[in-house]
Amino acid sequence: MWKANSTRAGAAAVLLAAILISACSQPVGQAAPATGAAPTAPVARTKLGTAYSETVARTKLVTAYSETVFNNLPLWTAKESGIFEKNGLDVELQQINSSTSIAALLSGQVQVTIAGGSETLSANVAGADLEVVAVTGGYYPYWLMAQANITRPEELKGKKVGISQAGSSSDIATRVALRRFNLDPNTDVSIVPVGSQSNRTAALLSGAIDAGLDNPPGALAQLSQGLHPLIDMAGEKLPTANNAVVMQRSFVEANPVVVQRYVDSLVEALGRVKTDRAYSVQLYKKYFQTDDDDAMNKTYDFMLEYMSDLPWPTTDQFTDIVAQLQSHGEAVSQADVSKLLVTSFVQSAADRKVTYTAS
Repeated sequence: MWKANSTRAGAAAVLLAAILISACSQPVGQAAPATGAAPTAPVARTKLGTAYSETVARTKLVTAYSETVFNNLPLWTAKESGIFEKNGLDVELQQINSSTSIAALLSGQVQVTIAGGSETLSANVAGADLEVVAVTGGYYPYWLMAQANITRPEELKGKKVGISQAGSSSDIATRVALRRFNLDPNTDVSIVPVGSQSNRTAALLSGAIDAGLDNPPGALAQLSQGLHPLIDMAGEKLPTANNAVVMQRSFVEANPVVVQRYVDSLVEALGRVKTDRAYSVQLYKKYFQTDDDDAMNKTYDFMLEYMSDLPWPTTDQFTDIVAQLQSHGEAVSQADVSKLLVTSFVQSAADRKVTYTAS
């Protein structure tokens, strides 16, 4: 059961860890302030227009992502296909556990982290000053997989349901899914933290848990063993900030040109992954370290249904997050989510019709 103070303690631990991780970040690149309008008016700051085309020095950035999961494909594509480099960025990817990636961002170990909206909002409430400049995963990307003997949601009563950790995106999504079927996640089931999505996949396959959120390719192995999706959250396209592109506010304000080029790169990468199956499947095979063409093609098909054309950050992606954090004692009732979101970078990319063009 998720104790009322567990998420507050976790957010405070993130800030403490940030103090202990190396030195604070240094300014990167030269900022050229500009103005512009955002579509839903969270924070409108940068619309670079013709200034964007000016020649700028290549900027080194380090980006953290937590796991090898299908919805990191746009990030991998921007890196592997040279899109970041073409846009003047030298981007290093580091795989850092989600529980410490925000701390790595605050310490300056990384300049960008791909994080869950719940972890990001909790850190802000605890005193961090973060901004979400894009969301490459704007819907719940999960099936609630269950063992073969569980055929209806109500049969989950008294069962073990796996999550990564308390307060994580998978925890929020699990509780939302259960409540949609009138199940109380605090009393009707046992919520079991297992540490990561890959651990959750393994726990489902071994029978250590009765149910848990997963997606391809892990869920494909479960299907072959007789497990099945009890709830299709991905198919319902319920909004959430699952893969939020997070930076420190001070970094965004000091480096709007760099941030714009980063967001442009993700937009261009989204265009490629949606139109270039062969390349995307090969990249999946590389990162998942597999030669299973069938599984990677099915993972790609799942991605096509899940990914939006543009990575808009929107307030409705945080509705469930705020509700779930509030219900467990998180002090988010006064949090203005709109101040966390910066939509003007995606707006600028949309206005300039940034897209992928095969060379």
